[in-house]
Amino acid sequence: MTETQKPSVLFVCVHNAGRSQMAAGRLRELAGDRVEVRSAGSMPAAHINPVAVQAMQEVGIDITAEQPKVLTTESVQDSDVVITMGCSDVCPFFPGKRYEDWKLDDPAGQGIDAVRPIRDDIKGRIEELLTEILA
Repeated sequence: MTETQKPSVLFVCVHNAGRSQMAAGRLRELAGDRVEVRSAGSMPAAHINPVAVQAMQEVGIDITAEQPKVLTTESVQDSDVVITMGCSDVCPFFPGKRYEDWKLDDPAGQGIDAVRPIRDDIKGRIEELLTEILA
């Protein structure tokens, strides 16, 4: 990453329907146009988890227009930071990238009361990440 290039972050989970979409939505909301945000899944679902959408709407973040996307080698290559959430073994590895594996519960099949703590955990991690990458 050069000094004039904005940092890019890729969030990866298996289905790209819950955790990675919530993280991407939160980072977009906090960073604005200062960070390029991507998300993908190793086995993308057909649509985003409606409970994840609901949890994010509760905090004023709308992710309804997002669609699960397939993880590609190019998306990893084009990112400065790659954050995996339960699928690190299938994520391509490139030297020089920053990799993190966030241990988060999967919101799939969970009710809103179980998804809220996941959402809130993601918020704290995103705030810390943003401080680090924009320093």
